[in-house]
Amino acid sequence: MTPMPELPEVEVLRLSLEPHLVGDRIESVTVHSPRLREPIPAARLRRRLSGKRVEQLRRRAKYLLVDFEGGETLVVHLGMTGTLTLDGTPAAPPPTWVDEVDPHEHVTLLLRSGHRLRFRDPRRFGLFFSLPTAKVEADRHFAHLGIEPLEGELTGPYLRQRAVGRRGPVKPFLMDARIVVGVGNIYASEALYQAGIHPARSVARIGATRWERLVREVRSVLAAAIEVGGTTLSDFADGEGQSGYFQIELQVYGREGEPCQRCARPIRRIVQAGRATFYCPGCQR
Repeated sequence: MTPMPELPEVEVLRLSLEPHLVGDRIESVTVHSPRLREPIPAARLRRRLSGKRVEQLRRRAKYLLVDFEGGETLVVHLGMTGTLTLDGTPAAPPPTWVDEVDPHEHVTLLLRSGHRLRFRDPRRFGLFFSLPTAKVEADRHFAHLGIEPLEGELTGPYLRQRAVGRRGPVKPFLMDARIVVGVGNIYASEALYQAGIHPARSVARIGATRWERLVREVRSVLAAAIEVGGTTLSDFADGEGQSGYFQIELQVYGREGEPCQRCARPIRRIVQAGRATFYCPGCQR
């Protein structure tokens, strides 16, 4: 299964696009193919975004949010293979650049600066739509989401409290977006390894000290990934088309059979909730 871009990749995308987009305006919106997981609302995008100034870029979970003047927010989810890149060369006038559209390009936003913001998604699991900024939190895509892992709300006591009455394994618990958002498969495996916690350990058998350590390692792993541009195992690139390099630093993910860098025992792979999990049988208990 192709790894889906996770929180660090979306944060890297936000950071790479923000200096270029804030203050610029949308000259035109062209929807080349509306076919995504949810159809792209072409008419609304043209009506609500054309001529509008970009005010800020935010991230919620694995969603990129682009806020425009007038109270409209563009919502982008990369799905499994989506990319959102800023063309560094001023766009030629139509129809020249329209004729050169990538067959997997779904939307092109032409900016007043002359740049193009291009959304591509070969497998079409992404999302690209807009809604009033004031309605984002209550929207069905966001209303169920838990807390952000890089903010102060995520604590050991919080996770321990949410685990009360549960018996399931810790890794799916950590990946439950209703509890904490953005800790996807790659980074859950890595954080559990750093914390020394077996991914199949029941949440009922994790004490307060280990919950605190897990929170520290979740934050540390996510911050380290953001620092080096995220993880590129398949299609991910930032807004300028640059790949990430955190895959070089992965300790367990994708390393089945390789020696653990701490104890030299072979890394193992199991499947949990349909997702591959990698761990060290010697270091994780």
